Amino acid sequence: MADVSGSPPILSPSSKEEKRDDLTQESKHDAIKSDAQAEGEGAASDSSMYRYIKEDLFTSEIYKVEIRNLPKFIGFNDLKKFLAKHNLNPHKIKLFGRQTFAFVTFKNEEERDKAMKMVHGMQWKGQVLSVRLAKPKADPILRKRRQEEGEGTRGQPPSKRAEGGEEEEPLSVQIANVVTPLWNVPYEEQLRRKEQEVVGVLQRLAKEIGSTNKAMLPWLFAQKGKFNKMCCPLEPIRPSPTQTEYRNKCEFLISVGADDEDKTIGFRLGKYKGGSCAVVGPADTCHVSAEAKKVVSEFQKFIRTTPYSVYCPETYEGHWKQLTVRTTRTKEAMAMVFFNPQKLEEKELDDLKSSMKDYFTEGEGKECGITSLYFVREGQRTSPNLEDLPCELVAGESCIHEELLSLKFRISPHSFFQVNTGAAEVLYSAVGEWAQLEQDSVVLDVCCGTGTIGISLAKRVKRVIGIELCQEAVEDAKVNAKLNGLSNVEFHCGRAEDVFPNILNALVSPNVTAIVDPPRAGLHSKVILAIRRAEHLKRLVYVACNAKAAMTNFIDLCRAPSNRVHGAPFRPVRAMAVDLFPQTMHVEMLLLLERVDYNEDTGS
Repeated sequence: MADVSGSPPILSPSSKEEKRDDLTQESKHDAIKSDAQAEGEGAASDSSMYRYIKEDLFTSEIYKVEIRNLPKFIGFNDLKKFLAKHNLNPHKIKLFGRQTFAFVTFKNEEERDKAMKMVHGMQWKGQVLSVRLAKPKADPILRKRRQEEGEGTRGQPPSKRAEGGEEEEPLSVQIANVVTPLWNVPYEEQLRRKEQEVVGVLQRLAKEIGSTNKAMLPWLFAQKGKFNKMCCPLEPIRPSPTQTEYRNKCEFLISVGADDEDKTIGFRLGKYKGGSCAVVGPADTCHVSAEAKKVVSEFQKFIRTTPYSVYCPETYEGHWKQLTVRTTRTKEAMAMVFFNPQKLEEKELDDLKSSMKDYFTEGEGKECGITSLYFVREGQRTSPNLEDLPCELVAGESCIHEELLSLKFRISPHSFFQVNTGAAEVLYSAVGEWAQLEQDSVVLDVCCGTGTIGISLAKRVKRVIGIELCQEAVEDAKVNAKLNGLSNVEFHCGRAEDVFPNILNALVSPNVTAIVDPPRAGLHSKVILAIRRAEHLKRLVYVACNAKAAMTNFIDLCRAPSNRVHGAPFRPVRAMAVDLFPQTMHVEMLLLLERVDYNEDTGS
């Protein structure tokens, strides 16, 4: 399911990369059919396949519904916007190709029941919708194991390796293919592929603008003729200053190694839904910093000295779950270890934390340079958000600090900070250049994280207003403004869709520029509508970490005014790709949009 919650899930970097779809049309149909069956029907005869819903971990599967009789050709964003329009907040949405049903989960029983009452019997594009409760999805590992056992009883080989008789690649190559799929592609070729992906986005946007805003057709026709069917010029891609060891934050799973070594810290070799929990250490990966590798190595030694086992998602037993490591150019390092206390006494947990502190401050682990050590109890979760879990400081400072564009930034455990500091400097410098700021400008920094973009521009403008959902990040942003001697910066905590419209309406400055750097799913439609209504906002710089997912935002910013969308539209003026994630297909896209002035010639 695509996650539509406010905060991104905690996954290894590989989970953020787009994978090629090599299925044939026939096998795609089979995959859709089997996925739908697994999602909604399950194997009701085997209760062990659903054991996870009886445990204390949060799972939205217990608040799942099936919406049937959907209009044809609707997609994920269409359904998400439809539900949002009726003030429904789904946790996950899953559609299956061109099928006319979808599975939707919610964060609690109240939200699920509200959705069932509202949507059942509602009409959408001529279709009367029906809603019913859906069964939870079977545990993927148990399902796969059952399938393999079935194959074995029929005398069929359980793995492709046995089928083909081919030798398996070394684990270092296997994990590189998962977390850094372009590791063996020359860097110039990586950049070319990423630039071509952005070309495709801009060509599609040109078509969408032509369909949703006929008044822009003369201008659009000229643009497409000049810029290879794109809606605006695309500047050359800007490479990352460093192509290896660039990540300042990595999230590692603690599990059994793919080499059968117990208590291994690394990246998962496959996805849980594919039936795999085995991990491979990061020692041979090219994107993890040497400092982070040292921390992982020492932590692995430490947990192997303890009597506590790794957490098993199959049986819900065990303790060690995850290690998050953050490093900075100022040679500071933060480690957060996630531990399921199960039924351990408080005294046992205190002893464990004490031994951990001794190991990393006075023992063998001292050399790995951890300056901030946290212990996170991830047991009886009642929320899907890791930010809600209490972090216990075991040793060192509560935060780490990073330098970026000659400015200093404090980073707390849950605060967002771009994972490639050098490339972030390239990105933010381009944002500052494109924003065309003046001394009387007011900058709205939406989804501001620790305030990096706004603070980097503050000395050039009259005022900066930042908006961020994570309270911890907002506190960091306020401290960061003081650290850098700035008094013209303010930050507000809350959902952008709740806070942004009020701030925008209160602004009377004629020179307002918005800079938005939203999560992968893009901005909430309420934010887009508020931007459209605020006619004094003439310029918008959109930083998209997933340009395809942000397409709906781009279209709504440019579409013709209507009963729903008020205010003159924007149009794309220039675009650029910035490579923040070398060795992967992921790329950041910068898009400058300016308000259409109907007093001027639209075709100019």
